[in-house]
Formats: sequence, structure tokens, C-alpha cells
Amino acid sequence: MIVTNENITSKQRSKLRSIAANLSPITQIGKGGITDNLLKTLSDALDARELIKVNILETADEDVRNLAENVADLLDAVPVAVIGRKAIFYRYSRREKFAHLEF
Repeated sequence: MIVTNENITSKQRSKLRSIAANLSPITQIGKGGITDNLLKTLSDALDARELIKVNILETADEDVRNLAENVADLLDAVPVAVIGRKAIFYRYSRREKFAHLEF
């Protein structure tokens, strides 16, 4: 099943959070904010992994939750959770022969 922001259940969100607990952040968002290069990096990572974690630095201009929502909208991804200054994103990978996450 392809999960979108509209149809993710709290149980699925919980499962994704537990999977993400063991992930290391792949990048960080700081005072530079959301750039095209950052979005490309995150999009490529989502295609490769489906679930990613990102650090949001204190120098970021926006509120952590607002920034996570904006990034998720731009990436067409699900903002799974914001825990402290870390954001977790999920997007179903459209790659062929990909071992999709089971949740």
C-alpha cells in the first residue's frame, strides 16, 4: 500500500517512529534553510531508503515543526514525527525491485 499523509494511521506512524529510532540523521538544516540542493539530497535519500531522519539546528530561521511540515510538503513526503530537533520523513520509493518497508 502506498502511504500518503492523508491515510497514514497512528499505528503506522508509531511503527515508522520505532524503525527510525535506530537511524542516524542523514543531514542537517540550519540557517541556510530549505535550498534546492537540500531538497534534492533529501529526495534522493527518500528514494533510496523511504525513511530518513534529519537534524534541525538551532540556527534554523523557522520553528522546527513548521520547517518539517514545509520540507514534507515540498518532498511530497509524510512528516512522521518531530522529536526535539530531529524530524523523521517517509515517502514510498518508486524504484523498481526495492525492498519496501513493512509496517
